[in-house]
Amino acid sequence: YFTGNTWVQYLVPNDDTFNTLVLSVVFEPGARNYWHTHPGGQILIAIEGTGYYQEKDKPIQLLHKGDVVTISPNVEHWHGASPDSAFTHIAINTNTHRGIVNWLQEVSDEEYR
Repeated sequence: YFTGNTWVQYLVPNDDTFNTLVLSVVFEPGARNYWHTHPGGQILIAIEGTGYYQEKDKPIQLLHKGDVVTISPNVEHWHGASPDSAFTHIAINTNTHRGIVNWLQEVSDEEYR
C-alpha cells in the first residue's frame, strides 16, 4: 500500500482499552501511501522533513515539523514525502473499534505532481 521506500514502526499497539494505534512512519523522498480512509479517523503529527497530505478533490498541503493534521472518519486521503525531502510523521489511528484502515487505489504520479 506504498509507493517508494517506507518504514513503519508500531509505537503503541491497538487494544480494547484505548482503541488507538500509534505508528511512526518514515518516507524516503517521493514515497507515499495509497489513497485510503480510516473508519475511526486519524491524527498526523509531522516530526521531520517535508511531507504532503491530500484529501480527495482538494489541493496538496505541505507539512513541516510540528504540523498536525486531524482527519475525520472516512475521509479519503493520502500522505507521504515531498519529492526532494524525506518525511517522518506519527500517525494516531483513533476509534479503532470502528476499523483501522481501508486501502484504496495507488496515488498516480500525475496526482502526486
